[in-house]
Amino acid sequence: MAKETGVKIAAQNKKAYHDYFILEKFEAGIELFGTEVKSIRLGKLNLKDSWCMIKDGEIFVNNMHISPYEQGNIFNRDPLRVKRLLMHKSEIRRLFAKVKQDGLALVPLSVYFKNGRAKIEIGLCKGKKLYDKREVEAKKSAEKKIKSSVGLI
Repeated sequence: MAKETGVKIAAQNKKAYHDYFILEKFEAGIELFGTEVKSIRLGKLNLKDSWCMIKDGEIFVNNMHISPYEQGNIFNRDPLRVKRLLMHKSEIRRLFAKVKQDGLALVPLSVYFKNGRAKIEIGLCKGKKLYDKREVEAKKSAEKKIKSSVGLI
């Protein structure tokens, strides 16, 4: 059986890029069940209000909604169940120290398939204030205005 190669993005958390400064990005595996994987392959998941926590040396993702698989009958799981992430202990310890000491947050940025395996990209994030969001929006609109005046759009 031939292995799939490449990366196929299943979902992205655009709200995270709006609400947070992403300081670092990490890749982790996700502990899923069969019907959840099939549902993710169809793109039926939502990362909008999801967040990660570290508890007892393990990292979990909360509030990641994976819609039930339509052909899945009794094997479907709760769409909002807490899912364990697969990372090395040393990485988890390092993240735990940063989150506790610096008051940062762990936010899922995207879910994708890499060589046939479901992966999640986690960002070590710092929250934006309202004036930061306004500043970014002003820069974007200024760049758009310049491009339109030059005729690139």
